Amino acid sequence: MKCPSLKIAHLTAARPIIQGGMAVRISTARLAAAVANEGGIGVIAGTGMSVGELQREIRQAKKMSSGIIGVNVLFAVSQFADLVKAALAEKINLILSGAGFSRDMFVWGRDSNIPIVPIVSSAKLAVLAQKLGAAAVVVEGKEAGGHLGTDRPMRDILPEVRSAVSIPVIGAGGIIDGHDLAATLKMGADGVQMGTRFAASQESNASDDFKRQYLQAARGDVTLIHSPVGLPGQALRSRFVEQVEQADYSRDTACVQCLKRCSQKFCIMDALINACAGGDPARALVFCGEAVHRIKEILSVKDIFASLMREAAFEV
Repeated sequence: MKCPSLKIAHLTAARPIIQGGMAVRISTARLAAAVANEGGIGVIAGTGMSVGELQREIRQAKKMSSGIIGVNVLFAVSQFADLVKAALAEKINLILSGAGFSRDMFVWGRDSNIPIVPIVSSAKLAVLAQKLGAAAVVVEGKEAGGHLGTDRPMRDILPEVRSAVSIPVIGAGGIIDGHDLAATLKMGADGVQMGTRFAASQESNASDDFKRQYLQAARGDVTLIHSPVGLPGQALRSRFVEQVEQADYSRDTACVQCLKRCSQKFCIMDALINACAGGDPARALVFCGEAVHRIKEILSVKDIFASLMREAAFEV
């Protein structure tokens, strides 16, 4: 069976796979370019970066690949507008965004002729996104890693969204291998977004400890935390997670005002930065999807794509 392409506005990806924009600094130019070089859509996570850093990452990714490169910025961050506008000025191929909903980004995208793809968790929000000018929607269920907007599984939400909109629909959450890819396409999705599998790649900027925790994870090691963002976050259990979840825990780092609204419980930016290469593993928050226990080895992006195509029984 021939592998279907993924069309979003004027863009066509040879393979229907978007790499998740995993912040902070897990998804950088190296990972995004590697995915784009395999025919997917590579994504740089702009959340937590300065405008200058994001500009440098975009330029580096373009040097490393002529494929499709996107930028993901969480609506919850205080620099949301500046980061999105900087990516648009750099002529990024598309913008993705979740953890809230911005009406303004559709205007900015239209003015720049760059597709805007919001991450949604309901048919109602997908319909609104299409009316505002979304080029596609990513439908994310409770299986996904990081900040979640629903407690419902993707397989229940996706058919509802598919029947409610006419733009491309991308399934996200719990997609680890080619069997998951094929099953999601059979549900009516035009493509998939995969984060956890690519976080466990050689090109990922996650720390060695982060990747080791992925490989050692068991089914019961995934938990929901109360993120300062105001949304539940899905992560691996750890001593640090146990500490910040205690009622009497108080933050011991200065606030850098990275979020529009913050509970001040702990510094989410500091915790996520510590999950990157060079961070402090003892103070790291390791976001992951529900199915992280199914990942058994760290592979190159090229090998991940080869496995996906083989398992999905797609011709390459």
